[in-house]
Amino acid sequence: MIEDEEGTRLRTFHRFIGHATNNQAEYHALIDGLKAIADWKPDHLDVYLDSKLVVEQVNGKWRVKEPELKELHRQVVELLKPYAGRVSLRHVDRSQNKAADKLVNMALDERA
Repeated sequence: MIEDEEGTRLRTFHRFIGHATNNQAEYHALIDGLKAIADWKPDHLDVYLDSKLVVEQVNGKWRVKEPELKELHRQVVELLKPYAGRVSLRHVDRSQNKAADKLVNMALDERA
């Protein structure tokens, strides 16, 4: 889900990625979001994720140990390069991320 600084939704999207862990799904969602905003060229990014692991890994506080996450992490780091010094990634509790959860459920329901 992409919103502007006033909280106006600019775009929502979802897709089924198949069998994946929650952390893999979070990385895929982050990659999709970063690709989607590229044409807007925002001055600053505030990214909120309910996966503490992904936030801490992308922020460089935790190492990426799982082989299946290393390539996804590399893609995120590459997509964030144009925003160096102008991006913040923050962890939010799942209860504060209900709109994103709804999109996940939509993707799963459409697949079922």
